[in-house]
Amino acid sequence: MHSDSFAAACMGSVFENVAANEVKVLTMVPREPARNPNLGFLYIPPYRIQGISIAGEQSVVQIPELDLVFDIGLAPRTALTSNFCALTHGHMDHAAGIAYYYSQRYFQGMGVGTVICPKEIEQAIHNVMNAWVDLEAQKTPYKVIGLAPEEEVEVKNNIFLKGFKTEHTVPSLGYTVVEKRSKLRSDLVGLPQEQLLALKEKGEEITQMLHIPLVCYTGDTMWGEHFDREDVLNAKILITECTFLEDDHKSRAGVGKHLHLDHVIQLLEKAKSEAVVLVHTSRRTHIAQVRKTLNQRVPKEYLDKLFVLMDNRTNKQRYQKQLAEAGE
Repeated sequence: MHSDSFAAACMGSVFENVAANEVKVLTMVPREPARNPNLGFLYIPPYRIQGISIAGEQSVVQIPELDLVFDIGLAPRTALTSNFCALTHGHMDHAAGIAYYYSQRYFQGMGVGTVICPKEIEQAIHNVMNAWVDLEAQKTPYKVIGLAPEEEVEVKNNIFLKGFKTEHTVPSLGYTVVEKRSKLRSDLVGLPQEQLLALKEKGEEITQMLHIPLVCYTGDTMWGEHFDREDVLNAKILITECTFLEDDHKSRAGVGKHLHLDHVIQLLEKAKSEAVVLVHTSRRTHIAQVRKTLNQRVPKEYLDKLFVLMDNRTNKQRYQKQLAEAGE
């Protein structure tokens, strides 16, 4: 090749002979930048589950009706509306948006945000916010509540967020959202009002407190005894990670203290949840392949209640059907 032609080729131009002694230069147009992933969305009455959860990149899963966002790897605009952020652990893809969450809520007049986190990392969040004071030369109001396992915080009237111990490579918590509802004792049902009042006047407790698990969010975790908890297995909606699906990746799940699809199948066999939502899937596995693998591996009787947050095509079709059935 002539040296001039070689140099031109190396510059990324393509030459086309149009006629003798005439050359047309075709300019190579660069590709557009990669798009940010769309928010995943599911409507599982009465709750919306929305956010992004991609292993190693970002996890933020919001339930607006409960005023909660679980994890805050980044802070999409929708997540800012939740007064409470329940942080499962401190890995960057789950926690990098903390300062922005606080800052934007304050900037947009939404009130001071509250992050609930494992007690072991409470001071680290204070450290992060103090570092931002040096960067911004101003203080952003914020609240942090560190929880030990089995401690709880009221997030709405009679609705509590309870932490439970999980097993990951750093200090971590899973969370259950529990409604506490007072109900007449079962042995007193049917008694006349006068008798009930008489018992109450004697100082006898005539009601019992019911703890109703509404939602469970496991965060990143390996398989363990926390998956035998009643408030996990009986949650109306169970949101759990499923980082690895391929057969030859089970050992990798163990090393990183994550879940494999085999664990999820075990969970489906004993969970009484109306819906199980998988999050923290890996970008290495295309979402179409994720769905194909689930259809092949998961017993058919569980498929109707199994969802993948980032399976936007399937979830959109489902939502459109819900709209049609509602006459909207």
